[in-house]
Amino acid sequence: MTQRLAKIPLAGVIGAPIAHSKSPLLHGHWLKKYGIKGFYIPMEVASTDLRNVLTTLPKAGFVGVNVTIPHKEAVFEIADVISDHARLIGAANTLVFSEDGKIHADNTDGYGFLENLKTGAPNWDPSLGPAVVLGAGGAARAVIMSLLDAGVPQIMLTNRTHARAEQLEGDFGNRVKSVPWEQAGDVLDAANLLVNTTSLGMVGKPELAVSLDRLEPSTVVTDLVYTPLQTLLLTAADQKGCVTVDGLGMLLHQAVPGFERWFGHRPVVDADTRAAVLI
Repeated sequence: MTQRLAKIPLAGVIGAPIAHSKSPLLHGHWLKKYGIKGFYIPMEVASTDLRNVLTTLPKAGFVGVNVTIPHKEAVFEIADVISDHARLIGAANTLVFSEDGKIHADNTDGYGFLENLKTGAPNWDPSLGPAVVLGAGGAARAVIMSLLDAGVPQIMLTNRTHARAEQLEGDFGNRVKSVPWEQAGDVLDAANLLVNTTSLGMVGKPELAVSLDRLEPSTVVTDLVYTPLQTLLLTAADQKGCVTVDGLGMLLHQAVPGFERWFGHRPVVDADTRAAVLI
């Protein structure tokens, strides 16, 4: 009798569009580095096909997938189990398929953000002062939750559409205070941390038009944008003497929990990992 070979685990990323995603490069690098017989596949899936695809993938040998725009909220209607983090953020980016076919949804963006910040600014102490967060989208929700969990005493949140900032203020409680967009520069002198969660400054997008005149050298500045890697915000903060952290590390660190759950090995984010996705 011939011995039955072990199944090769399959994972991937689902979105529309998806060709731009760096996740296949990242997970492919780790699979090769750790000698794991598995595959990570980019899949462009329309919203109308999402349910059928997700319920079929476990039958085809998939152990899980990442989900990105525009599916991060829609998977809530399909998942069988939703983590507290994903529910509070209002979006999921990591799905795990259990052996019984159930879909478990989680959000690792906040974990990725905080790990990137700890790595890039190891001396940053969350308890020493407020954070200023620019933007009030899904990424901002993940960032706010991670900062509150880390012990940041207050978050000053600003967004071009002020009503969205006020919504998050109501959702997260009295440690979050909304600030009108035109006053964003006025609160920077009190900031222990400045975070840009908007797409402003990204290639093809308008630049971030927030005055940095009151930014102090002691403030840590991080930008979730990583195309370009060195945004004008980070360049200006560098010139003021601030410690700056680019956004690529968040992409790398948020992928760690999913890879471990799917392939059974916890990967390390290092210089080789960064190089692999900057090809």
